[in-house]
Amino acid sequence: MGIIPIISLVVFITGLSIYLLLTSRGRFLLKSLVTKIKRQGWKFRNGKLNYLRSRFSKTTTIAAIILAAVIAGNTVSAQVTPPPLTSLKSVSVPEPGNLGDFVKDKVAAIKLGKTLFWDMQVGSDGQTSCASCHFHAGADNRSKNQISPGLLRINANGTVNPDTVFDVGGSPNYQLKPEDFPFHKLSNPNDPKTVVSDRNDVSSSQGVFNAKFVDVKPGSAEDEVKTELDPVFNVGGTNVRRVQPRNTPTVINSAFNFRNFWDGRAQNIFNGVNPFGLRDPNASVVKAEKPNQLKFVKIRLNNSSLASQALGPPLSSFELSADGRTFQEIGDKFGRVDNKKSLSTLPLDNLDNLDNLTDTLVGPLLNSVDELTGNLAQIDNSTSLSTLLQNVLSLRGTKLPRVLGQKLSRLRPLGKQVVHPQDSVLGADSRSPQPGLKDRTYEQLIQNAFKPEWWKSNQLIQVDAKGRRTFVNSPDNSSQTDEYTLLEYNFSLFFGLAIQLYESTLIANDTPFDRFLAGNTTALTSQQQLGKQLFQGKALCIGCHVGSELTAASVSSVAKDGRIKRSPVGAKSPEDNGFFNIGVRPVTEDPGLGANDGLQGNNPLSEARLAQLGKFQLLLGQNPPTLNPPLNFSEKVIADGAFKAPGLRNVELTAPYFHNGGQATLEQVVDFYNRGGDFGALPPLNLSPEEKQQLVAFLKGLTDDRVRYEKAPFDHPQLFVPNGHPGNQRSVNDDGTGKATDSFLEIPAVGRNGGSAIRNFLK
Repeated sequence: MGIIPIISLVVFITGLSIYLLLTSRGRFLLKSLVTKIKRQGWKFRNGKLNYLRSRFSKTTTIAAIILAAVIAGNTVSAQVTPPPLTSLKSVSVPEPGNLGDFVKDKVAAIKLGKTLFWDMQVGSDGQTSCASCHFHAGADNRSKNQISPGLLRINANGTVNPDTVFDVGGSPNYQLKPEDFPFHKLSNPNDPKTVVSDRNDVSSSQGVFNAKFVDVKPGSAEDEVKTELDPVFNVGGTNVRRVQPRNTPTVINSAFNFRNFWDGRAQNIFNGVNPFGLRDPNASVVKAEKPNQLKFVKIRLNNSSLASQALGPPLSSFELSADGRTFQEIGDKFGRVDNKKSLSTLPLDNLDNLDNLTDTLVGPLLNSVDELTGNLAQIDNSTSLSTLLQNVLSLRGTKLPRVLGQKLSRLRPLGKQVVHPQDSVLGADSRSPQPGLKDRTYEQLIQNAFKPEWWKSNQLIQVDAKGRRTFVNSPDNSSQTDEYTLLEYNFSLFFGLAIQLYESTLIANDTPFDRFLAGNTTALTSQQQLGKQLFQGKALCIGCHVGSELTAASVSSVAKDGRIKRSPVGAKSPEDNGFFNIGVRPVTEDPGLGANDGLQGNNPLSEARLAQLGKFQLLLGQNPPTLNPPLNFSEKVIADGAFKAPGLRNVELTAPYFHNGGQATLEQVVDFYNRGGDFGALPPLNLSPEEKQQLVAFLKGLTDDRVRYEKAPFDHPQLFVPNGHPGNQRSVNDDGTGKATDSFLEIPAVGRNGGSAIRNFLK
């Protein structure tokens, strides 16, 4: 062989190596071939090499196969090396282009958002806030009464089939232990066939007790509610706090996500009313063209999935709300005293009729859910269980917002919590050692932050018993109507945008990894640098955790690769960018992205499926991306059991892991990936024990010490979080109303300079 062919071959092999190891397409090609090898058991004939018994690593075998395929007729471009990763500090936080149409003062809006996020008075019980599930590195490290059974389980045909049995602990109010994890136990963590036990429970976050909303009590942190027996979350007939059916993800760095929630239902476009963006054709807010001239308007703010997400929990009867509360009522709770009437004057037997009347405001929002739960009619407590299932993912309560806005203005912001005088956002307004802020009303905070056309009017919005809305000059004092000020009616708009702007400051971008990418070659230890090479190579992590944000679900990833694309593996089926089924649990236990939105039309959450139905532009506001080959309307879409790929910064601090919270340590997570997942979705990695340690060490290099020590912007007010109930899973104390007495854990106020290192899950 002459020198030119030899040089050409060397250049070719070098280019191929770069392509396979440094490009996402090359890594996915590796992954594809591994998957095919795993599924088909390919073998080299003539006894020279047997895949199942090879003395060589799978990576070497795959490289040989790919090399043979390429030499046989494929080519490799010399232009395949991607740009190097950069520190997250170089990535701008996404923001809506028309934010200035709504926000007057961004600093004031961030102040409002931090106040609302941490304020326990937002909850119907006057004790729970957004922060109650996001106080620890943006996530939740509580471990008592944190188990939910498999409530999202479905049958193969998609009908609901909830599992209400607690496999872990046997009952609610159980204290989790390290030995409970992982929930899918193996005698050999490297061999998925060695199953010892399997439990479909979820480790998540406790919220509120089961109750029906009656009315706000303006000036009171606690709503008027009617406690109802919870068919699932009770111990000996005494209600305990409900636990969400999915693990709580961190809010830190979530501003980079194109969509939010595990299943992506919090839309990139914010409609000012609920999480569903353009999917809800009835969503509108009210604008004052002049103080005495109101009109209903539809709004859309892009890059605002955090605002969309923020409107789910306050109305969820699992997280913050009694069933049936709306955003205007929360505004009234913090607002004016309503002297004209109270729902509490209505007979209790009329509450169901009142709830039905309110439901008409969203049309057929719950029709599909009602159909799915119709098969529960023969089950004891079926009415309660049906209601529970309707509420499980905040579908019920996403009515046209009405009451949340009425709750707040007569309550002192953060009136139950001490604010550190050196708080990076709220310190100047601290009343320490007294609780609350010097600002006496939320009305003033809203007026400081938002343009007056969204809150200033001398007219009211009147809603009658049939849901018809009229602009009036004064209340009619009729029990058949409700009147709301403009500020109250638009409270969901203020709440969503203020929370988004606050959470957009929670950016962890000063990790050892970021400093290493910025040029500090000693920021990562030698072991962590080896782990980084595994992360970007053999371990295949970079296939889902791409870019500086370390997630394919980011705004920048979607802008680059499109909202839907073809999978580079297998049949190259269409899929939503950033959502993956990695085999954590069977798809029938939680369909995730494969579920529907529950709105009119009951459309798929999957954007690829919307494109197949021809609804992409109508429901998402833009034309679908062009795929190669073009989308076939009958081909299979990868959506069932798929969930959003999370960013990984501070992952050391955010256990338990995955959407089911079924792994307690990073070592267990690495074992999971090394064996190819638990339910056959990934290729095995064949990492050595030393390589596993290197990968874990690298993941710990993704921790921002400002988060660990709660330094600005991660400082916060005092918080009291429900922490299970006195007793255990066999016995609790009834407080006299059918609810278990609470235990509370104090999270002390921390100023901009931080405090002690936070303790991790089960530590």
